[in-house]
Amino acid sequence: MVVNIQVADGVNTPLELNRIESAVSQAMHMAGAPPDSELTVVLTYDEELHRLNRQFLEIDAPTDVLSFPADFIDPDSHHPYLGDILVSVERAYQQADLQGHSASQELLLLIVHGILHLLGHDHAEDAERERMWALQDQILSRLSSNEPE
Repeated sequence: MVVNIQVADGVNTPLELNRIESAVSQAMHMAGAPPDSELTVVLTYDEELHRLNRQFLEIDAPTDVLSFPADFIDPDSHHPYLGDILVSVERAYQQADLQGHSASQELLLLIVHGILHLLGHDHAEDAERERMWALQDQILSRLSSNEPE
């Protein structure tokens, strides 16, 4: 698995980038992504997600995570490219405070949620939501059991 991580200027991530990369690789494996696949995770601000939400989904509001699935072979690596996940780190901090857990946990939740969307999972229907949430919870549980002390 190849994980490209981009951090917008000035973004203060609650996790080290190597921890994010490891978590993404584990999550992709558990979610059934092809073993040689690639994706990009962009850690950015509410403003950027608001702009993209308006541009692509016609929703004029910020959001926590957006996924942009792709279906092509990277011409340089010759690996399947799954797509891009954009996460508002500032929203992750806000939601973590509201939910009573760490910003690290919230950031991982948002990234895993994005990965599942890239792999075709959805939560528009009740049955889909149950399957997606169950897999998301399973992945997050495994990731939290692998947290460094």
